[in-house]
Amino acid sequence: MVTIRVARAEDLQGMQACNLQNLPENYTMRYYMFYLLSCPQLSYVAEDEGRIVGYILARMEEDVAEGDEPHGHVVSISVLRSYRRLGLAKKLMVLSQEAMASVYRASYVMLHVRKTNRAALGLYKDTLKFSVHDVEKGYYADGEDAYVMRRSLKDLTS
Repeated sequence: MVTIRVARAEDLQGMQACNLQNLPENYTMRYYMFYLLSCPQLSYVAEDEGRIVGYILARMEEDVAEGDEPHGHVVSISVLRSYRRLGLAKKLMVLSQEAMASVYRASYVMLHVRKTNRAALGLYKDTLKFSVHDVEKGYYADGEDAYVMRRSLKDLTS
């Protein structure tokens, strides 16, 4: 049975393995450790019998522009292919967003997604009610553009 819980330091290798298996953007262990230690309440794992089958790595934006509100950022999310279509990505996202709103009083959450990632775009737009805020040209290492997407968290803070 798959359970979801707050990520811990001992989960980092499993999170990285999940990332390496699924995503073209890969990160060093130091990267995972930095974000997990910076905002430990915002990152979660989906676990099946001790194996990490999905994760969300998230943080609060530190450099908030003048006039902008505190907001969270989804750094990376991944679910192993054999565990997709079970609602795990949605659950991971919702738990992280709720923590952003309750712990840090975030007004909104943002993320980057490849313009060609139709599955992720469907989840973010249709299920989680994100909207496209901007386009970052050449955001990814291979030159692909990213949509910058946002979702208000005001419904979670009221």
